[in-house]
Amino acid sequence: MRPFLSHPFDDDKLKEECGVFGVIGVTDAANFVALGMHALQHRGQEAGGIVAYDPETGFNNARRFGYVRDNFTKADVMATLPGSLAIGHVRYSTAGSKGATAIRDVQPFFGEFSMGGCAIAHNGNITNATQLRKDLIERGSIFQSSSDSECIIHLMARSIQKNIPERMKDALRAVEGAFSVIAMTRTKLIGVRDSLGVRPLVLGKIGDEGYALSSETCGLDIIGAEFVREIEPGEMVVISRGKVESSRPFGPSKSRFCIFEHVYFSRPDSILGGRSVYETRRQIGVELAKESPVEADLVCPVPDSGTPAAIGFSQQSGIPYAMGIIRNQYMGRTFIEPTEQIRNMGVRLKLNVNRALIRGKRVILVDDSVVRGTTSIKIREMILEAGAAEVHFRIASPPTAWPCFYGVDTPEREKLLAATMSEDEIRDWIGVDSLKFISLDGLYRAAGEAEGRNKTCPQYCDACFSGEYPVAPSDQIAKGFAMKAAE
Repeated sequence: MRPFLSHPFDDDKLKEECGVFGVIGVTDAANFVALGMHALQHRGQEAGGIVAYDPETGFNNARRFGYVRDNFTKADVMATLPGSLAIGHVRYSTAGSKGATAIRDVQPFFGEFSMGGCAIAHNGNITNATQLRKDLIERGSIFQSSSDSECIIHLMARSIQKNIPERMKDALRAVEGAFSVIAMTRTKLIGVRDSLGVRPLVLGKIGDEGYALSSETCGLDIIGAEFVREIEPGEMVVISRGKVESSRPFGPSKSRFCIFEHVYFSRPDSILGGRSVYETRRQIGVELAKESPVEADLVCPVPDSGTPAAIGFSQQSGIPYAMGIIRNQYMGRTFIEPTEQIRNMGVRLKLNVNRALIRGKRVILVDDSVVRGTTSIKIREMILEAGAAEVHFRIASPPTAWPCFYGVDTPEREKLLAATMSEDEIRDWIGVDSLKFISLDGLYRAAGEAEGRNKTCPQYCDACFSGEYPVAPSDQIAKGFAMKAAE
């Protein structure tokens, strides 16, 4: 039986998408990939997989449920993945079986073509996957998984191009939505981003001839790779030993990078668009303190994602920063089959109030987001039970009122609190003395856009806040999903 994920009782966070990592030109490439996957574990804790190529044994793969540390640190597993070229993927299901993953859904996926094999790992979501899958099945394709990513392999198989990079270009031109893809052949490592650059992908250098591709720069740091640059929106890079070739198969387009990467998904020690994720989150707290000041005694983060914003709020407001809530770092695998009594303890399994600090204080709690509001209520109850005089929530993102279709597992719109309630109604429903979200313009300013959000041509994808989708989610429109008209 698979263990529960790291936060099994918390349904009040958007779930990370996936993480991809690949290396070429190093001895025992799979070991480097395992380290990179470990650094990207925050992007997906459900399962992971590695494909490696060795001239003597060919393509080899290992796919496992659970954490990288529990699977890809074992000598017997890594011995089955020889070679100087490998790619890996950490998964949280955003399409297909969603939480009931079968091993056949775990990436990377592999296909054998007339010119040789190819493995791919995909971060993002294909928004026309339902129609693509239907068309491919009608034309004879046999799918092995429920993942939208498998469509790419089948589209490549049907291309008439003479080499794998060209077949991949053909396949991805038929795909809508968001994708950062890493692929490998027998001799090449390939990286490509969709034309809007919604999901991240970076290039690193290892020694004289080795290269790495990673969802985030923290993956490069762990293997000692030198950050070279980001893969540009709409760019494909084909890397052989010591050589990087670049092309732009999807034409020019203005970037719409996911702004929630800055708010929550990416690790705070990563660099996005030349900007420190930690500094952006700290600056969000500064903007929050300017927009929504309140008299209080302590600023406390909801660990861990609220910490940088709480630091910024404290610095701007002059109100002392304090660890009013302590996180249990070891609850992830403690309860394999929790009883109903344990399950009802909910958030207490991972968070506990620092009672001696909180008692009698007016407390500002800084969290990264409110999705359903269930965890916020439990935290408010815990803080008041500990003797707090007042509880004020400050949220480091605008109200999440629209689902994401680009690689994030979001509840249906009617289950999003901000889709049906105003800010004041959310405050009353949670039961706190005050509650304020950062404005959309404030978030943009924190991300380095001094003039705020460009309403006619937004600098980021912010559809989860604004309802303005840069790529129409075809599958959802076919199901009757109502989109907000772009202003």
